[in-house]
Amino acid sequence: MSNATLSPLPSADHEVAARLRDALLAASFTADGLLDLLGAPAYAALARSETVPALRATRGDTPLETLVRLFLLQQPVPHARVEGVLPVHACVAGGWLTRVGDAGGDLAATVDVRPYGGPDGEDWFIVSDLGCAVGGAGGIGNRDEGVVLGVGGASTTLAGITVRTPVASALDLGTGSGIQALHASRHATRVTATDLNPRALHITALTLALSGVPAADLREGSLFAPVRDDESYDLIVSNPPFVISPGARLTYRDGGMGGDDLCRSLVQGAGERLNEGGFAQFLANWQHVEGEDWQDRIRSWVPRGCDAWIVQREVQDVTQYAELWLRDAGDHRGDPAEYQARYDAWLDEFEARKVKAVGFGWITLRRTSAAEPVITAEEWPHPVEQPLGDTVRAHFERLDYLRAHDDAALLAGHFRLAGEIVQEQVGLPGAEDPEHVVLRQNRGMRRATKVDTVGAGFAGVCDGTLSAGRILDAIAQLVGEDPVLLRDRTPAQIRLLVEQGFLEPAPR
Repeated sequence: MSNATLSPLPSADHEVAARLRDALLAASFTADGLLDLLGAPAYAALARSETVPALRATRGDTPLETLVRLFLLQQPVPHARVEGVLPVHACVAGGWLTRVGDAGGDLAATVDVRPYGGPDGEDWFIVSDLGCAVGGAGGIGNRDEGVVLGVGGASTTLAGITVRTPVASALDLGTGSGIQALHASRHATRVTATDLNPRALHITALTLALSGVPAADLREGSLFAPVRDDESYDLIVSNPPFVISPGARLTYRDGGMGGDDLCRSLVQGAGERLNEGGFAQFLANWQHVEGEDWQDRIRSWVPRGCDAWIVQREVQDVTQYAELWLRDAGDHRGDPAEYQARYDAWLDEFEARKVKAVGFGWITLRRTSAAEPVITAEEWPHPVEQPLGDTVRAHFERLDYLRAHDDAALLAGHFRLAGEIVQEQVGLPGAEDPEHVVLRQNRGMRRATKVDTVGAGFAGVCDGTLSAGRILDAIAQLVGEDPVLLRDRTPAQIRLLVEQGFLEPAPR
């Protein structure tokens, strides 16, 4: 795939990048600075690739307005205005700026530079191709090229669900503009980033240099091809080109394999590259095929020796899916006949594979030495609270606990109610007893689960002081039930409450 029509990229020279970074920070060209300047509506519009509100908000001549017009809105700016804000000679020589106009009196950016706030307040910068700071490549004029996109919903979702424990080594597969590598640099001693597109690797180097973080080990190649046989990692992350499409027209999104084979290959290949206890976390699309359960399909992808948590966040029928990605590429703005032909090709592909819908979600693997790994596959389209990294880690820790405790050990255990759990009673107004009781989380996955009155009473008493068995004995006495029978039928409900994070094992 040729990059001939794309603009030349700046040099990854760290000295020039450091000078540019200092100038950007001095002018408050940061995520907070942008929000203060533009206001929430215009700032949110930028995330939708709408620039008119930001253009209206930057009609002055302050240093920050100059930088927004230059790097985010791609407007030529007079040399004299830029000179007081940036080290112009170094930025032109380093390729960050170029002279435009007949007399060369204006300067223009050669790449998008978008301020990006790190999780601990870091001021980072994401570099991408012109017009690709956010969202898809729709309408940028280079739809058939190997463009490199900036920050989008998928990349921030993956960054939010990733487990952030300190590790020795992390691998970012299909790094794009380097967002996941940037996050990994905070807690991994060594970061390796790969991409099939050499342009993406160069842009990742720019992102890291401009953000003031250590350089990563950058390697060109597809999937695990750049990884040596003797290499393994504590963390593997990937926001891959997961779009299920006819052909591989767009490098940034189309995997180039049939159907969902790229995502399957990625998941299957991760197991042998993970160290014991290590996590692999991916975003993925998967096919819903006639006569096949989608959960069974994804379960078959999970490599041996790995626990897995698969969460389906969204399902689209094949027409919705095709329209989404045709619009992402800007095809709806071109020749109607060509648009219709492309749409037909997508539907032909799905029909041939007997695909009725496409699922999107998260897949997390954890390498385990357990004799019987646990695979959890569920549909959860409801709102969640990001970041979820700690929630993901805690899910697998609870799996370990439940796997190590039979019913007798469970009843001997001590539990406490997780934070910010509320109880809702559902029933007819005025009824003496509720039809059922719902426990609801206000944090993390924000789950809700039905429990009976015994389960609700049990959860409400759990504060870590009494064992589960003693609590059940007390409840049996209150409700006039045989304590032995209650001990027999309640462990399944306790297991579910622990698995879903409503109850936490209390340290003794």
